[in-house]
Amino acid sequence: GATPRRLTRSQMDRTLLLWILPLCVAPPMFSRDVYSYLAQSEITARGLDPYEVGPVDALGADNVLTRTVPNIWRETPAPYGPLFLWMGRGITYLTGENIVAGIFLHRLLALAGVALIVWSLPRLARRCGVASVTALWLGAANPLLLFHLVAGIHNEALMIGLMLAGTELALRAIERSGPLRSTDIAFLVGGAGLIALSSAIKIPSLIALGFVGMALSRRWGGTLRSVVYAAILLGSIAVAVQVAVSLGSGLGFGWINTLGTAGVVRSWMSIPTILGLGTGFVGVLLGLGDHTTAVLGLTRPIAAVVAGIIVVRMLIAVLRGRLHPVGALGVALGAVVLLFPVVQPWYLLWAVIPLAAWATTSSFRRPAIAFSSLVSVILMPNGSEYQPFQIVQAAVMTILTIAVLYLFTRNRMPWPTRTGPPARDRSADEYAESS
Repeated sequence: GATPRRLTRSQMDRTLLLWILPLCVAPPMFSRDVYSYLAQSEITARGLDPYEVGPVDALGADNVLTRTVPNIWRETPAPYGPLFLWMGRGITYLTGENIVAGIFLHRLLALAGVALIVWSLPRLARRCGVASVTALWLGAANPLLLFHLVAGIHNEALMIGLMLAGTELALRAIERSGPLRSTDIAFLVGGAGLIALSSAIKIPSLIALGFVGMALSRRWGGTLRSVVYAAILLGSIAVAVQVAVSLGSGLGFGWINTLGTAGVVRSWMSIPTILGLGTGFVGVLLGLGDHTTAVLGLTRPIAAVVAGIIVVRMLIAVLRGRLHPVGALGVALGAVVLLFPVVQPWYLLWAVIPLAAWATTSSFRRPAIAFSSLVSVILMPNGSEYQPFQIVQAAVMTILTIAVLYLFTRNRMPWPTRTGPPARDRSADEYAESS
């Protein structure tokens, strides 16, 4: 048969660029969080504390920025780190209350994060023996990223981009053979600093510093003493960065008190939350009353403990050399996301993007592709959420429509005829085995 054609890196880059460009000029889609960003940035620009007051109290209910914020977030303080609000304050100084200009500049921040992801993924993939195109196709060309980070303008783009870039720089020093040189130390410190900066946008990315630390500990012998030394070194860098950003921005440390703000949302994608909601619903059906809140108070702490156990197991696996730090990071973030009290569709990218650089088996890739394709359209373009029954109905009607169209056109369409067995393409597994 003919030699199978494979997507080259340049073709992948051009395809990704063509997919991203139209979304760059589209209005915010699949989420209205960017309007919260604008309101919280305006609060910060006015010299008020965004970690103490929400848009209604700070700006007034009739303010143009307050009116664009989703109702659930109009009276809540900002749940984001000081670095993001510091950058948002700069955007507000430039745009004032011009919403269109503010949205455009926030999208530029998101695109900068996507650029960091595209830069980091191929390099991390090579460390894991994965083809760069395979990693980019599943990680950067993922509809979750295109719809929710580019079109939806979520700050996860910058968080994940900084986290991955920092991880790559740190591993560049750690995985190099021979004694550490001054340039290696610069890469290590710089990489740890970037990860700490990413956590000043959203705190979960700080987990990556633990896996970098375990890789460093393994290089230093894998002893308990080496773990302590690595923890002191990287922990000091993280604390220094957080203190510098918190004080330099003038926002202080109020962000610590608002880390649980998102917990007011009851997300059916969260395992502990859906268990609590389901148990509460059954209680109502049995006439026992609605005990959903009480059950959530039980399932969510248990899930947090389970997530912590999984993260610790992944850290130990890196220390003992059983897993690569990138893969262990992806698994750990996957556990954190699924067991988090609140799960939004774009949260899945915390895990999917690192795993795209490490996992090559079809047992991961196929479910990841299917799940990403489904979850990416869970939200309507205006940001509201589909109900589960709507998804089922849409899936059934889609299948029926395709079946009917196929029945009417199967004998009329110029389907290609095969003269021999199709050429078998080389899978990502074979890429990993050959590297």
